Amino acid sequence: MPSTSAQHPIETQPLGQLVEPAFSDRHIGPADADVDHMLSTLGCDSLDALVERTLPAAIRQAGPLAVPAALSEQQALAALRSIAQKNTLKRSLIGQGYYGTVMPPVVQRNVLENPAWYTAYTPYQPEIAQGRLESLLNFQQMVMDLTGMELANASLLDEATAAAEAMAVCLRSAKGSGPKQFFADARCHPQTLSVLRTRAAGFGIELVVDEAARIEQYEPFGALFSYPDTRGEIGDLESLITLAKQRGAMVAVASDLLALVLLRSPGDMGADIVLGSAQRFGVPMGYGGPHAAFFAAREPLKRMLPGRIIGVSVDSRGETALRMAMQTREQHIRRERATSNICTAQALLANLAAFYAVYHGPRGLKIIAERVHRLAAIFARGLQEKGVETPPRFFDTVVFEADADLGARAEAAGYNLRAFADGSYGVSFDETCTVADVESLFTLVLGDDHGLATDALDAVITGGEDASLSAGLRRRDAILTHPVFSLYRSEAEITRYIRRLEAKDYSLVHGMIPLGSCTMKLNATAEMLPVSWPEFANLHPYAPISQAQGYAQLLADLERDLADITGYDAVSMQPNSGAQGEYAGLLAISRYHASRGDSQRKVCLIPASAHGTNPASAAMMGMKVVIVDCDDNGNVDLDDLRSKADTAGDTLAACMITYPSTHGVYEEGVQALCDIVHGHGGQVYLDGANLNAMVGLARPGHIGADVSHLNLHKTFAIPHGGGGPGMGPIGVRAHLAPFLPGSPLEESDNGAVAAAPFGSAGILPITWMYNRMLGPDGLRRSTMVAILSANYIAAKLAPHYKVLYRGKNGLVAHECIIDLRPLKSEAGVTEEDVAKRLMDYGFHAPTMSFPVPGTLMIEPTESESLVEVDRFIDAMVGIRQEVDRIVAGEWPRDDNPLVNAPHTQGDLVGEWHHPYSRELAVFPAPSQRLQKFWPSVNRVDNVHGDRHLICSCPDISLYRETPAECR
Repeated sequence: MPSTSAQHPIETQPLGQLVEPAFSDRHIGPADADVDHMLSTLGCDSLDALVERTLPAAIRQAGPLAVPAALSEQQALAALRSIAQKNTLKRSLIGQGYYGTVMPPVVQRNVLENPAWYTAYTPYQPEIAQGRLESLLNFQQMVMDLTGMELANASLLDEATAAAEAMAVCLRSAKGSGPKQFFADARCHPQTLSVLRTRAAGFGIELVVDEAARIEQYEPFGALFSYPDTRGEIGDLESLITLAKQRGAMVAVASDLLALVLLRSPGDMGADIVLGSAQRFGVPMGYGGPHAAFFAAREPLKRMLPGRIIGVSVDSRGETALRMAMQTREQHIRRERATSNICTAQALLANLAAFYAVYHGPRGLKIIAERVHRLAAIFARGLQEKGVETPPRFFDTVVFEADADLGARAEAAGYNLRAFADGSYGVSFDETCTVADVESLFTLVLGDDHGLATDALDAVITGGEDASLSAGLRRRDAILTHPVFSLYRSEAEITRYIRRLEAKDYSLVHGMIPLGSCTMKLNATAEMLPVSWPEFANLHPYAPISQAQGYAQLLADLERDLADITGYDAVSMQPNSGAQGEYAGLLAISRYHASRGDSQRKVCLIPASAHGTNPASAAMMGMKVVIVDCDDNGNVDLDDLRSKADTAGDTLAACMITYPSTHGVYEEGVQALCDIVHGHGGQVYLDGANLNAMVGLARPGHIGADVSHLNLHKTFAIPHGGGGPGMGPIGVRAHLAPFLPGSPLEESDNGAVAAAPFGSAGILPITWMYNRMLGPDGLRRSTMVAILSANYIAAKLAPHYKVLYRGKNGLVAHECIIDLRPLKSEAGVTEEDVAKRLMDYGFHAPTMSFPVPGTLMIEPTESESLVEVDRFIDAMVGIRQEVDRIVAGEWPRDDNPLVNAPHTQGDLVGEWHHPYSRELAVFPAPSQRLQKFWPSVNRVDNVHGDRHLICSCPDISLYRETPAECR
């Protein structure tokens, strides 16, 4: 028997020194002994020695990070709680695109707070993403029904950028060589107009902002109207659309989904594009985001829609299967000819909005919409009885004139109203409002002795005297008629539905997602908890700054820490995706050149290996893209760069690079590259996609770069959410700081790039927690272990696959590329076959065919344990052995486990005619017997889905013929 006299070392420590284990031990997967084992495999005796062999000495960071020392999970949560409590929550009736709403608890608990939903990746591998694909298809169907359009995408970033995307679609669709003039209704939301101004400049578009009816004085290629407008009024949209089309304009309409539950749809009145925000469908305001924008259009525009479209296809058995269709990565196909650089959508938020619609159904949504309007109508009727003029037609917003002190009185009473420049006020009612709020507002506006009775006013309105939303304005067609919006009325049913969809999706709760350049690390629960705190979730983005002191401190902390980590002098938190960050960075460069009288600088040098968003972003800024070659080792060819910089001369604006390179190595010549560009008067944009290989070891700003975007949804632990949200703030050196994006509510030379001043501020607590719990040592060790894991994989796979690129000492950075091209000639096996077969082994595939066709780019991150990394290595070795069996003639090239992968439960029954066993098909590794993740469909037919584009829910007959419990 073991001795009981010896004490554990912790028990002998003084009580005051007893704290919970360091968070870094929970975040970093390999334990100390595992790290030693991996290092020995590489012939290194320490992580520091590995870094010395990997990272060029000239760019290594001197000294530790200055971020605050690490806190435990509970300490960090307590500290953040004290910050959150500095936010003051009042009833915000500001409207302007942001409204109070109620997320159904069943959706909050089972989707928003469920890692099986928020840790999934973009559904590029549809066989293991059918759940979120179905939910996004529901989102598209919901949008199509409410807008009256023929197709919709699966979300964009926010309403303002969706309007900018609509302008780009109109431009791309324009015929003739007339003036590049776009008309915007002056009564669009001001943040929308700000983003339109910014985006129009890059495209060389003349943006005309005027009263809607004055469009007849112009000849624009496109027009944007607001319905209802920013003052809540419902104009004669049908007449405006007719007038615009007579002027030769394509028409986009910015609208409100809840209003469209009751109003005639823009599609019914002839609109070509309808856009807006799905925020009020159960998604908190979050001080500006993240929220899912919607974008719907007529069928002829299907190949011009930005973002992702979920389409219906079939699998190899002929069964219905979903996938992302057509131009979902338009920027990678068109590159510098692209009109959009959209890469990140808002999938998690679109799913929340879709489940809100599924939960309430058409009847529930109508009840909510009618109640919101009824409260507004009661308020307007009361004001009218007291001689206060109100708009004649509205849905939820009442604008009126009042004394200048009303705003202060309202704030003191717990309300935020919208104050207009002309001295009038606006009150926007929402799902959270009550009759008591109406009574309080009467008192605030009219005084204590107003004498109005809300029940009497309500009786007048419900008695048929509500002209504000007359029969002529109301829609007559049915909405949400697909069975999905009526099958799940009880909580039991919708919980089971959510669970059925969840079970079809692979996420980080199942295993490793080794995506190169799309870091998929632990999204810790302690980081996610604060997102749901009301103090962060329920604040309006345009609330007085005095009510947002908690956010002010959070933002200041993040800006300070991110500046220290990157070596830049200033940080803007506004860009709400990596692509938006790219755009904002290039915008700062362009504005900088213009301020110096160098407006001729329009050439942007971009390596051939760059992300597709790089040339797309440059093109959107009106820059001329010049591609720079790479050498045989995958590095930027400095001779070619120098030659093209010489040719550009004083027209050189920028060079966009990724570091470590997209090929997964630390290029030795990065400082020389920066010197060449600076020597020609250009600026260096360093793409932050691979920052997870630099934190604590090297600073982009000290290497020589002038600006970088930071993917908080990669390096800094914000989860990918099944395809969004993302967050892409930018860091800049001091000379670019004056040119960072301005406030969307203030007219300035620095226009906004997003609708909210701080982008998707609601998810920034995640990154704050990440930095505070890891501290300087944990951040640095995370980077080193990420490098270690990638090199360990490269070393273990080297006997079986060629590692395509390596650095100076034969090592890689935080990711490695393995070359699968020889497999095609040897056995007829493609990189897609390997990716699909990995599903049978229980893995999501690495990044496929980027940046080199026929390859896999593998990034394990620091969060995966040695056990999981070894399991992945074993799977890749097993696949190589299966290829060898094809080469040996044991299996034919057209009938083997790889070309038939993935295998589903359906393959367990029925006839079996393959030359390999069912057992090998579905249980290729012993670990699969213990915990098998089953793909829900066989291989999806991509060609069929594009040739027969269907982006709405499957035919109703499929729902009728298939019992709900079987789907």
